[in-house]
Amino acid sequence: RVLFRSVMDVLAYGERVKAKGLNLLSAPGNDLVASTALAVSGAQLILFSTGRGTPFGCPVPTIKISSNTPLAQHKKNWIDFDAGRLLSGMTLPQLGQELMEYVLAVAGGQPARNERNGFHDLAIFKQGVTL
Repeated sequence: RVLFRSVMDVLAYGERVKAKGLNLLSAPGNDLVASTALAVSGAQLILFSTGRGTPFGCPVPTIKISSNTPLAQHKKNWIDFDAGRLLSGMTLPQLGQELMEYVLAVAGGQPARNERNGFHDLAIFKQGVTL
């Protein structure tokens, strides 16, 4: 069953969430810049899907979700959740339930990998000339 939600607001880069519900954020696509922008706008937890893996973590818990199992196995210390298991027989409802349980655990205080590894990075987008 698919649920559709109305977009409540579209936020500019650096703007805080004001409306409850689904908000979209206009920010650069760079991994760390985008994640920092989400945190600045009020996100308290970030789910970051990755196909290559990255160790960064922004100012809030940053759950890394690998798109494939070889990545999750190769970068065990960076990846929080292996979504590639969907291709090896796990059902989408099973995988979704497991991810939800992990997200709730991190929201409840269990450290995400970035926190365990001490990665709390910050990147700010700058427009214009840089000298």
